[in-house]
Amino acid sequence: MSLKEMNTRKTLLENLNQSTALLLDLCATIPDPDTIVYEGWTIKAVMGHMTFWHESFARNVYDLANDREPTPLRGTYSALNQKCLAEFGPLSIEVIVLRFANAHKLIQENILNDKIVMIPYRKGSRDYPPEEHLQVVNDHLKEHTKDIVTAINNA
Repeated sequence: MSLKEMNTRKTLLENLNQSTALLLDLCATIPDPDTIVYEGWTIKAVMGHMTFWHESFARNVYDLANDREPTPLRGTYSALNQKCLAEFGPLSIEVIVLRFANAHKLIQENILNDKIVMIPYRKGSRDYPPEEHLQVVNDHLKEHTKDIVTAINNA
C-alpha cells in the first residue's frame, strides 16, 4: 500500500472513530431506547441495525487481516434487516452498545493492515476498497446518529 493510501485510510478511520465516539456518547445518555426514530424502528432497533452491520464489517476485516476467507452477509437488505431485528430485539440497549463498541475495536485493530485491499460487503454485492468502505460506514453512522438526535429532541 502506498504512503498516500495509508494516510487516507488512517484519516478515514479517524473520521469513523469520531463518529463512533459521538454515537457511543449519545447512547450513554439516551432517556428512552424505545423512542421511535423511523416508522416501526426505535432507537434500540436502529442501534441493533448499526451493530449488525458493524459486526459484519469487523468480521470481514478481521478475516482478511488474518488470512481467512471472509463470510459476508447473504440475503436481500430487507431480509437482513429482519434478521437483525430478530437477533437484536431481545437484547438490552446496553448489550447492543457493548457489541457495537467491540466490533469497532476489531475494525480499529485490523483496517490498517495492508493485506486488506478489497472488503466484501454482502453476497451478490460488489467488494469495496477499504477507503470507500470506511467512508460508507461513517456516512451510515452519521445519518442514523443525526436521526436518533432528532427523535430524542422531538420526544
